[in-house]
Amino acid sequence: MVDDWDVFLIPYKQAVSELKVKLRGIRTQFLKIEGRSPIEFVTSRIKPIDSIKEKMERRHINENRLEEDMEDIAGLRIMCQFVEDIYEVVDILRARKDINILEERDYVHNKKPSGYRSYHIVFEYPVQMIDGEKTILAEIQVRTLSMNFWATVEHSLNYKYQGEFSDDLSNRLKNSAETAFKLDEEMSEIRNELKENKSEK
Repeated sequence: MVDDWDVFLIPYKQAVSELKVKLRGIRTQFLKIEGRSPIEFVTSRIKPIDSIKEKMERRHINENRLEEDMEDIAGLRIMCQFVEDIYEVVDILRARKDINILEERDYVHNKKPSGYRSYHIVFEYPVQMIDGEKTILAEIQVRTLSMNFWATVEHSLNYKYQGEFSDDLSNRLKNSAETAFKLDEEMSEIRNELKENKSEK
């Protein structure tokens, strides 16, 4: 049972703080060595207590199994400029020794019915506590800036209107997600053409 939520969340808060520093460090290294980074910026959040409780109820998660059964109490988002950057970041994360990847979900090329696109990685991360090491579950979402724009707005609309959309509005949301992805593809094509033009000179 969770007697004190503030104490329960300490290792999760420590994990996202540490990982944010490490991921920003990767970005800095790329910029210094290669002049650009596949990581545009990194954000993080700890799931609010009310959201944890709501999800426990919705998913029938026993409080005694919370640490094992809820994988997104600690969450990070890595934003990228291009779709291909997403997969470069995923390869970087796979090569790391400080995280143990348990599951990968590619919603970039296997979009959700809503139109949502992102790459999700669920992993274990060891946190050094005063009474020893504690391994927690966490999630990283890797997405482009346009995917993030769509997901952020769609989430806020869903939250405000509790998902009560007509078929027409649902279709318009899906279409807007496709438009955002087409923008990603077009920007990648432009970059590739610029690269080819430069290499030909």
